[in-house]
Amino acid sequence: MKIVISGLGKMGAQIIKKLHEGGFDVVAHNRSKEKVDEMVKLGMKGAYTKNEAVEAFDLENKEQVVIWMMVPYDVVDNEIEEWLKIIPKNSILIDGGNSDYRLTKKRALLVSENGSVLMDVGTSGGVWGYENGFSMMVGGDEKTFEIIKPILEILQKPNGAYEYFGDAGAGHYVKMTHNAIEYGMMESLAEGYRILKEGPYKNIDLIKAGEVWQKRSVITSWLNELTVNALKENKNAEGVDGVVVESGETRFALETAKEFNIETPSIQASFDVRLASQKGNVNFATKLLCLMRNQFGGHNINADKK
Repeated sequence: MKIVISGLGKMGAQIIKKLHEGGFDVVAHNRSKEKVDEMVKLGMKGAYTKNEAVEAFDLENKEQVVIWMMVPYDVVDNEIEEWLKIIPKNSILIDGGNSDYRLTKKRALLVSENGSVLMDVGTSGGVWGYENGFSMMVGGDEKTFEIIKPILEILQKPNGAYEYFGDAGAGHYVKMTHNAIEYGMMESLAEGYRILKEGPYKNIDLIKAGEVWQKRSVITSWLNELTVNALKENKNAEGVDGVVVESGETRFALETAKEFNIETPSIQASFDVRLASQKGNVNFATKLLCLMRNQFGGHNINADKK
C-alpha cells in the first residue's frame, strides 16, 4: 500500500518513519525542501510538489491515491482545495491534525462531492509516538476505515491503539475532548507542584514527591512522569517565560459545551489560565506547563520561539 505523508513536522516525521520501517511504500511531501531531503536520505520517495506526490501513484492502473495530511488546523482548507484540483476520484484524504470537528464535517462533504473521501484521524502520542505507538481516534466513512486499517495497525505499535467512532468529524471530536481533558490534568499537576514549592515547607523536593506519586498513587500518570522528567532537567524552570500557548482544540470543546449546555468549570479554568499567561500573568505553574508541553510534544518552552 502506498501513502503520501504531507507535512513533516514533529508528528508527521515520526509517522512517515514508522510507516517506512513497517514496510509501507511511503512518499514524503512538505512545503520546505529540506525535510523531504531528510526522508529521501532514509530511503523514502520524495515529492517536492503536490503534483509529484500524486504522480508517485500508478494512475494508469487506477492505484488508489492515499494522502495523510499532518498540517496545522488553520491551513487544512487550503490544503484540501489544492489536493482536490489534482487527485483522481476515489482518492482518500486523511486529516491527522487537530481540526475543528465542525469544519471536518463540512470538508468531508466537499471532498465527497468531488468523488473522494476525507477521513479524520485525531492523533495523540506526541514526540513519543514513534517509540511507544500512537493513539488514533477515527471518524468518516466506515468502509474507508477498513481500507486504511493497515496504516493504523503499524502506527499503533507497540503500545498505541486506534478505534473508529462514527461519521465524519467523530474522530476529531473525540480528540478534541481528549485535549480538553489534557488541559485540566496539566493545570492540576502544575498547580500542585507550585503548592509544594511555594507553600509552608520550603525544602520539599519536588522530584522526590513526583516519584512517590508515580508509584501507583491515585495520580500516577504519564503526564506526571513527564513532569518529573522536566523537573529533573530544570527544577526551577529557569529560562522559561511561562506564557502557555493554546492550540485551538480546547477552545472548540468549550464552544461545543456551551452550545449543548454542558458545564465544564475545570476545563474552562485551565483554558483561562493559558489566556491569562499570554497577558503576563505567569508563575511557576505556568512555567511548568510550558515544560510539560515540551516533554510530550516537543513544543518550544518559550512562546516567542514557536
